[in-house]
Amino acid sequence: MNETVNKITKDGFWTNNPALVQLLGLCPLLAVTSTFINGLGLGIATTLVLIGSNVIVSLIRNIVRSEIRIPVFVMIIASLVTTVELTLNAYFHPLYKTLGIFIPLIVTNCAIIGRAESFASKHSVSHSFVDGLSMGLGFTAVLVVLGGLREMIGMGTLFTQAELMFGETARSMTITFSDDYPGFLLAVLPPGAFIGLGLLIAVKNLIDRRIAMRTSTSINITPAAEVTQA
Repeated sequence: MNETVNKITKDGFWTNNPALVQLLGLCPLLAVTSTFINGLGLGIATTLVLIGSNVIVSLIRNIVRSEIRIPVFVMIIASLVTTVELTLNAYFHPLYKTLGIFIPLIVTNCAIIGRAESFASKHSVSHSFVDGLSMGLGFTAVLVVLGGLREMIGMGTLFTQAELMFGETARSMTITFSDDYPGFLLAVLPPGAFIGLGLLIAVKNLIDRRIAMRTSTSINITPAAEVTQA
């Protein structure tokens, strides 16, 4: 059981990350990540929808006929997105206005319908919950890292507009690295988002390659040592 949960968690957060590996949900990812807080807000909203849709689809997987499962899944996701949108509008209205159209566009995120179809409809509620959580956290991690990098390079700040999510007391969270930093416009423009995401994908591939090389080296050394001892 623990091994299965660990595998699902690793798969969602790293091995099969929806943004870095599956390359899904790139439209909101590239558009919203001009700041750390924007990325965090969209990431939390997407994670909530992922968890909710996975759990509900898993609960009804033996009830819904296969011929109508996709429309049913879309209706579930749309209902959850509407709930999240209304909640943001009611309690985090400034953040809701900043994220704009990209909150309702969560419905079109292929990662959500993909997990409902390929995983939640075939697995238990507990495993579906873990899958939704890990996929959501993996997507959120890319959002906040890319948003943080673009904000630091483009504006020389970090956690700007934190009050949109955490209230007026969070204004003091903003970090300014230099009062006379001129900014780097490319980082906050759409091309900067593409370049930043490409660099993140390259870093992940490099880490995976080094891990694979170390694993293959250890596998080759172990049999040789056993032959020597024999």
